[in-house]
Amino acid sequence: MAVGVNGYNYLYYKKNQTLVSARSTSLDPGSFTEYGTGVAHGGTEAPTVVKSLASGTWWLYGDTYTPNGVFYAWQSSNLASGTWTALDQRTYTQPLNSKHCGIATITTAEYDNLLAKWGAPAWNRLKSYNFPARYVRHSNYAGRIDEYPIEPYKDSQWALVPGLADSSGVSFRSVSHPTRYLRHYDYALRLDVNDGTSTFAGDATFYRTAGLADASWASFRSYNNPTRYLRHANYVLRIDPVSTATDRQDATFRIGY
Repeated sequence: MAVGVNGYNYLYYKKNQTLVSARSTSLDPGSFTEYGTGVAHGGTEAPTVVKSLASGTWWLYGDTYTPNGVFYAWQSSNLASGTWTALDQRTYTQPLNSKHCGIATITTAEYDNLLAKWGAPAWNRLKSYNFPARYVRHSNYAGRIDEYPIEPYKDSQWALVPGLADSSGVSFRSVSHPTRYLRHYDYALRLDVNDGTSTFAGDATFYRTAGLADASWASFRSYNNPTRYLRHANYVLRIDPVSTATDRQDATFRIGY
């Protein structure tokens, strides 16, 4: 619910697999009236509505149970309009292993205290720029991008450690298989045990750069094949030369939790 917005109280709920809006000038039972246009992405439930702390924007999140259990989000600048615009999935990332979300505001002090008590995660996920529902993962020791949710979920978690061949670079150590790293072999990315050789170290080391499709994201240039970048092709990870706009999008990722 959103209570006391310009004289109205707003209620969001699931009806026929769709999130619908209702409003009332009171909170009396039976006083709410449906209005506006519902939103859905498949079967959608568990709405959460939250207002931006910095602007007049409102966001409505819903949890889809068909086909694959993903959060989708919509935005509106005016609850009274009853219309919502779907957000690009590049602009938000679903928390790992989350269902039926709830969003609460915390202070900077509370945030700092949580970090002091529990620390920041020691892992990251890499989200595809042009397929933002997909994340870098390993499957049968092959590197690829797959849609969330990923099972087992730890196959999409990576410890970004100093590069094995150059500490100014980065290597991707698997959380689920901590003796294994993403490395290229015949230009394809696969998850292998570190054999301690200089060849392996070079194959598993990348230089992080500004994203080739969006400088606020990230791209990764191969250490020992410096004209090639980590990218996906048909959802499979490779290192390739990058020249076209599509190539640049394929080679751009967001690092986060």
